[in-house]
Amino acid sequence: MTEHAALVDGDPIPTARVDTFLEAPLGGAGNCATSHNGPAPARRQPEAPSAARQRRRWATQVVVTDELARRACADRGLKVPEEVSPVSVLAVAETDVADLGSIVAAALAHSPAARTLLTALEAEQTVPETAVRDYYARNHDRFLTAEALRRGVTPFDGVAPGDLLPYDEVCEGITRELRKAAGRKAFFGWLDQARADVTYAHGHEHPGDPSHPDHEHRH
Repeated sequence: MTEHAALVDGDPIPTARVDTFLEAPLGGAGNCATSHNGPAPARRQPEAPSAARQRRRWATQVVVTDELARRACADRGLKVPEEVSPVSVLAVAETDVADLGSIVAAALAHSPAARTLLTALEAEQTVPETAVRDYYARNHDRFLTAEALRRGVTPFDGVAPGDLLPYDEVCEGITRELRKAAGRKAFFGWLDQARADVTYAHGHEHPGDPSHPDHEHRH
């Protein structure tokens, strides 16, 4: 096995970093989408060789994302919190996995640098009021009053102005939601560009890379 899993700007990412992540309870499970009610079992069930190879490739993506985020934070002068132990890695809500994809969601759970960068990107987003008003107008189902819901009002039946929460009461929450979505989009854009020049060692390619026989197109 090679001593490095990938090269980032020519700098090696040691395979030991991938191994450390894989040995953690959540990383070792190959899925950070769910929390665990107790410590990882002492023994794992036998794993098919192809599944083990794909798990290592998946873990490499998480570790590389962490490294790229560390560098991006350093370039931006962002202070990254003390690194948590991989054993203390955060669980990621299933809704976030659906929105982000398992690799990015796991990277955000594993990497303080990735979370710091995402927060900075979200803060940089500007949400025009026209976008907020448009969201309010197109999503009446989300802003029905409790009384309207009790009466069974739906947007398909036509909504009276009194059936909706006032715009002034909900615009701040809409703005936060749209800024969060824009920040995630910016994070994806940054990550796609940042990892374009990463070189992976054999056995550490992206899980969806069609050049290896085990590939599967999952994010």
